[in-house]
Amino acid sequence: MALLARNDPFFRQLHIFPNDQRRCFQFRGKLDMLENYNVGGGALKFNKPAARLNLTLKSCFEDSRRTWNHKTRAFASQLARDLQIITYNEPQKMAKLAIDARGTCQRGKPLDFPNKPAVAVDVDEVLGNFVSALNKFIADRYSLNHSVSEYHVYEFFKVWNCSRDEADIRVHEFFKTPYFKKGIDPIPGAQRAIHKLSRFCNLSVVTSRQNVIKDHTIEWLEKHYPGLFQEIHFGNHFALGGESRPKSEICRLLGSKILIDDNPRYAVECAQVGIRVLLFDYENSYPWCKTQSIDQHPLVTKVHNWEEVEQQIESWILSSTIL
Repeated sequence: MALLARNDPFFRQLHIFPNDQRRCFQFRGKLDMLENYNVGGGALKFNKPAARLNLTLKSCFEDSRRTWNHKTRAFASQLARDLQIITYNEPQKMAKLAIDARGTCQRGKPLDFPNKPAVAVDVDEVLGNFVSALNKFIADRYSLNHSVSEYHVYEFFKVWNCSRDEADIRVHEFFKTPYFKKGIDPIPGAQRAIHKLSRFCNLSVVTSRQNVIKDHTIEWLEKHYPGLFQEIHFGNHFALGGESRPKSEICRLLGSKILIDDNPRYAVECAQVGIRVLLFDYENSYPWCKTQSIDQHPLVTKVHNWEEVEQQIESWILSSTIL
């Protein structure tokens, strides 16, 4: 039996309703070191006399004044049970949940929530800062001094004032340099949010990146987001060779209910086939996201940081919108 970490804010507050500031769940209590407990035949045994456990979970579902639909009740009830204790079938074995500095689960059994929605996540400008690293390379190699604010479209040849083929060649040169291999950092807040979302969503990467950088992309994801994505798919867009695959096609094959992406073109493409899209415009700083028509699509919601991503997905789950 392994007990959940007491300092994780996810367990202190799962969701706050937009118009109701009451917490849906509150986690209270003191949690002693897991080494103080042993598992035997499904019972919790204390290894030390001084060890003690005081754990309570308060649910707003006890409030009869609020009525929820059946699907949401079932999901949240299971969520409440799973948040208290994770049970293991191996008797007499010490069960520990080790979490490293990044919050990544190293040992223990992951939470298993019913009806986990499938969520597709883009890489560049959503998980990592691709454009700023590319722009540094272009400035140093070609003496083209642009600011990121000038990248009003994802078609780089229009920014660099060259042909489409020449732009593709420059990008592939970028792939071979330290600017790409070592210069792309995670977007602020993404690591914490992805780890949190992985507990109640089935996350997969759906990127337009080319097949020639597949291995490095997988290595980068394992370094910064270890074990958090179930599948990784490449669209092979803007490639020098090989076939490309539309993101909408990949998402449909995955059964994705949500796509998190920064490209308006992909957002519209996926929304048109019934996929909800969170259009990621970090701190309102992506000029290529400033398209008025995209804001009017009912299945596209613009978000400006990873906290807003979490809040929107949690809201959809608890309202049964995507279950």
